Amino acid sequence: MVPALALEAITITFVSPDGARYTAVRDTSLRVAPGEFVSVVGPTGCGKSTLLNVAVGLLQPSAGRVSVFGEPLAGLNAKAGYLFQTEALMPWRTARANVAAGLEFRGVEHAEALRRADQWLQRVGLRGFGDRYPHQLSGGMRKRVALAQTLILDPQIILMDEPFSALDIQTRQLMENQLLELWSANRKSVVFITHDLEEAISLSDRVVVLAAGPESHPIGEFAIDLPRPRDVAEIRLTPRFIELHGLIWHAMREEVLKSYAQQQLH
Repeated sequence: MVPALALEAITITFVSPDGARYTAVRDTSLRVAPGEFVSVVGPTGCGKSTLLNVAVGLLQPSAGRVSVFGEPLAGLNAKAGYLFQTEALMPWRTARANVAAGLEFRGVEHAEALRRADQWLQRVGLRGFGDRYPHQLSGGMRKRVALAQTLILDPQIILMDEPFSALDIQTRQLMENQLLELWSANRKSVVFITHDLEEAISLSDRVVVLAAGPESHPIGEFAIDLPRPRDVAEIRLTPRFIELHGLIWHAMREEVLKSYAQQQLH
């Protein structure tokens, strides 16, 4: 099967104005199958977001290659939708207009774009909130608008960079379950970046663990064989979840401690 997304032997080196070189990621490969939900975890500064920027075409790797459904990636990844950690909503647009914006940029007629936006707002549980501006919505509601804004464009690959990290635990679990429900409807390929190991296990088909930076690389890969559909709160109480958490944390623990020690030096 041709992967939906393939990062092959990726190395990413940054050069500062004074010529100093920093290799964030070295010789890293990651393949995501069509319809697969993959989470990438690792300590702070291990290059998780950097890899995502390579996958979406915002950053060119220093070495290696990226392919999308078997075709080399040139420029921005037109088959991917990107949900950022920080909000990307336009404050001068209503929720409806924010969701419709991507369609309008693609040439969809204004009335049709708004009609589809209303459908997506309903799908993410925001029926009746289309006329609200971002500052009139809670953090969880804004995340739902952002999710609708991404999914309305029907991307074949969804790239998510810690999208729920700023939310309280109850809202976060609601959003995680909503994401799983939407994903289950059409099974797009997902790459989900998170610091939260419980979140990664709850959502994913597979969890990839990265080493501490610099020169980060995968040190472990774990298939998540928990049954679907899942409720993220209930699944965390099952013996298999606890077993998987122990296995993956064992692989991560030394890297997290190494990253913490490096931060103390700076």
